[in-house]
Amino acid sequence: MSAVGLESIDHTVQLTHAWINDLDARLKWSNKPRSYRLLRTVLHALRDWLQVNEAVDLAAQLPTLLRGVYYEHWRPATVPTKDRSKATFLARVDAAFVTDPLADTEFAVISVFHLLSDLISGGEIRDVRQALPADLRKLWPSQGQSEKKAVVL
Repeated sequence: MSAVGLESIDHTVQLTHAWINDLDARLKWSNKPRSYRLLRTVLHALRDWLQVNEAVDLAAQLPTLLRGVYYEHWRPATVPTKDRSKATFLARVDAAFVTDPLADTEFAVISVFHLLSDLISGGEIRDVRQALPADLRKLWPSQGQSEKKAVVL
């Protein structure tokens, strides 16, 4: 394999670490494995709450490594999930933290939504927000509420 191929792998690993580190700092956890689990869980729930085309559009803006995580165990024929309520979304996140429960699941999810708003294009975030049920959309910061501008990957 050429050095160029390895550079692209190194780059996606660095980007993925940057995303996890950013989320960990936002949560003030100092627990990167837990932050990664939260990011993974929220991405999977989002993926399953969206129509297939919108889920794929979102994935296209993730770092390559996170895109692989996002697609892990995906069954497009079964999406979007039937019960797409905010309560069901939060319960799905809580299920990933049974042994070490989140103190505030809603805050944790909002933190991931802020991260995504900061790192994915505004147009894609608008599309994803619009595709979510109103009660879940309220957790996602609207355009301009996010702390940083989108970063080109």
